[in-house]
Amino acid sequence: MRRVDLSSVEWVLVLPMNQLYKTEVYGRAERVEKGGRGREENIQTNEQLRFVRAKVEESYETARHALINLQNKYAESKNVKNVFHRYSLLKAMIKEVVRLDAQYWALMDIPRQEKQEAVSAYVLRACATLQTLTKAGEGFKTSAKVAEEEERRRELQARLDVMTTGEIDNENSQLINDLYRLLKKYSSLRLVIRGLKEEYFDSRFYPIFPRYILLKDMIKDVIHAPAFMEVCHEVES
Repeated sequence: MRRVDLSSVEWVLVLPMNQLYKTEVYGRAERVEKGGRGREENIQTNEQLRFVRAKVEESYETARHALINLQNKYAESKNVKNVFHRYSLLKAMIKEVVRLDAQYWALMDIPRQEKQEAVSAYVLRACATLQTLTKAGEGFKTSAKVAEEEERRRELQARLDVMTTGEIDNENSQLINDLYRLLKKYSSLRLVIRGLKEEYFDSRFYPIFPRYILLKDMIKDVIHAPAFMEVCHEVES
């Protein structure tokens, strides 16, 4: 039998695209933690973090205001004495919230943090995913919108131009921590909305009076959910 000398064979490691993608993101995250990135990479990361933070803030405020409106409308509905009328009001106010769960342009889907995944690695991975999805779903932009974004980009670029690489790197670390907290708060609100949606649709088969009680309990659960109570009194920025 012919023997082959494997020591002379050049081996090539072939990884799936998603594994290569994660390797790139985790490599960036490691450089963030060690401060080993160049100026251009720091600037690119800064721009990406700010872009994604703005988009997540939009979804976060949409979710928060939807739940605050639900809370306010529920309080107002207590003045309605007619059970059938209030039943209709309860259904309408809940549907207004759960409808958001299907609107991907209103509420972004946030990637989950993997077990033992470092904060910086998770945030950068989430940023890469959300930036791609957001730009793909933006569609047509008006000339005014394009001009506004271009003006913000120039202002940011001018600001970064006078900063040292170390200053940008430090700012990126702070942006990562801030965005991580925002992602967690938003994800918690999204879970509250999704839970409300599931309970609402599960209640459709109940007769009107048992369902009336269920609808009230659903709203009370949302109002008293720790995730909502933590943010419902936030001051507008």
